[in-house]
Amino acid sequence: MYYIKIILVFFFLLVLQNGRVHAQFGISHEIGVFGGPANFLTDYGERWNLQANVANAGLGLGLLHFMNLAYCNECNYQRTDSWLASHLRLRNELTWLRSNLEHYGPVASKDNIGGQLLRAMHGKTNVLEVGSLLEYHPLRIRDFTNFGYWFSPYIGLGAHFVSYKPDAYSDLGSLENPKNVFPAFVGGINLERGTTYSIVGVMGARYRLGWRHDLMFEGRWHYYGNDWVDGLNHDVAANKFNDVVFWIGVGYVYYINF
Repeated sequence: MYYIKIILVFFFLLVLQNGRVHAQFGISHEIGVFGGPANFLTDYGERWNLQANVANAGLGLGLLHFMNLAYCNECNYQRTDSWLASHLRLRNELTWLRSNLEHYGPVASKDNIGGQLLRAMHGKTNVLEVGSLLEYHPLRIRDFTNFGYWFSPYIGLGAHFVSYKPDAYSDLGSLENPKNVFPAFVGGINLERGTTYSIVGVMGARYRLGWRHDLMFEGRWHYYGNDWVDGLNHDVAANKFNDVVFWIGVGYVYYINF
């Protein structure tokens, strides 16, 4: 219910903004969806262990809204021919990520008490983010939309507001009992809902499907403002960084007022 309320508020603000901005400035709008596997680099497993990074992959989904001045009929030639209008898009987005998390790596694989404690612990996290990015397109957006190119690469950078809810349990019993917790995590478990920010970087390309349709391929990197997104935080050298998500996927974009 919490996430549904946020999604409804996002769509209400998006529709309100769309109507006002289009009426006042003639900005062009596009909407899209995006999804793909998301790799969580967290305190579950060692940060640079390949098995941990691959096995702790979850799912990421996104609702996208784009704004630019490159091809709107209401815009005059001087505005649409400017460098900003030709190469920049503003993207607003709502993303949801989820993953089940397990401990992998050399320490968890050991046949001792520490390895047993790690293998017995299981977690998951749900992350909802809303924010904006600025995309840079090396090729002119107007030329791409008029089929001058079939592919248009881009990069982008932005920031999100993040709401996360982790969860965890152990096969050995309650995690409130220190005997059931790996020593490094004692005092470093917090399963309460929390908020933070993320710095988001994207790199991708669009493929022109039709007059109002694009296909997009994208890799994304999210760096979070704290280390509690997975519910764990400890000061061991192997996991001293904040939580990070890297995900790749495919999306579809529809041009509204083209």
